[in-house]
Amino acid sequence: MALLIFDECINCDVCEPECPNGAITQGETIYEINPALCTECVGHFDKPQCMAVCPVDCIIKDPGRLEDKDSLYQKYLALIAGHEAGRK
Repeated sequence: MALLIFDECINCDVCEPECPNGAITQGETIYEINPALCTECVGHFDKPQCMAVCPVDCIIKDPGRLEDKDSLYQKYLALIAGHEAGRK
């Protein structure tokens, strides 16, 4: 599952640089997470880095996008493969 940022986001700019997949961007009013890019840091770290640094705990697992760890890892591999192909 991807992660989700709630309205309690204070736009502190801490989460965006922590995302290894570039899934977090500034939205119209708060930061947003692109579910196609979010692997919950699987493949990079043991825990989602954005959740670890968020000072107001406004990031949760999105209940509308259920993915198990293997699915998240497969997404990570696809993202890495696409990134590598883009460099050639």
